[in-house]
Amino acid sequence: MKRIAIVEDEAAIRENYADVLRAQGYQVQTFANRESATLAFQLKLPHLVILDIGLAQEYDGGFVLCQWLRSQSSTLPIIFLTARDNDVDTVSGLRIGADDYLTKDISLPHLTARIAALFRREDAWQQPTQEDQLLTIGSLTIDSQKMLIRWNQLPVDITITEFWMIYTLAKQPGHVKNRQQLMQDANIYVDDSTITSHIKRIRKKFIQIDAAFDCIETVYGMGYRWLQESPSDTAAS
Repeated sequence: MKRIAIVEDEAAIRENYADVLRAQGYQVQTFANRESATLAFQLKLPHLVILDIGLAQEYDGGFVLCQWLRSQSSTLPIIFLTARDNDVDTVSGLRIGADDYLTKDISLPHLTARIAALFRREDAWQQPTQEDQLLTIGSLTIDSQKMLIRWNQLPVDITITEFWMIYTLAKQPGHVKNRQQLMQDANIYVDDSTITSHIKRIRKKFIQIDAAFDCIETVYGMGYRWLQESPSDTAAS
């Protein structure tokens, strides 16, 4: 049975999430602060952790715990579930290693779907990749089974939402995808500015690997499209 840990300092919220997840068949541990969670995780890590950012008297206690967890395991799925919905916190949470960043206004069915998606990715990582699950376009390789992205053979550190946005754009190079299509394929429902922020973060992640990366084009008033590299670009890489 999959074990999920919830680290949340508000008891009513913590137990509400725990009840829902137990009803889904998960084993759930709950913690009210970073100290008690750390002590338990030193003995045994769960299969997935849901973290609030502010924990008791620690304004950024969740960030500290996320960094510690990532030092213990590079593959442990970590979700931030918080009321803090600004871009600075979102980017900070994802940069220090969280797999997903959700706000507390998310519906419970949506939350359990995101958890199930992370577990499917974990399970897929344990399986050998099938050739028909690989999509290669120039320097880009997408493993849709393991939800992994590589550029010039190097892994790109992405979230699940970012994976589906890249996959949606790249599977039909040259076709414009509007923001609604990107939201549907990534299973997110946010405003246009948040989609723009996701695209900016995706571009930055590719540019960290390849400063010349320029395959996502903004089509003003319409959306975005994936541009195929020229043969000379591919040969040079």
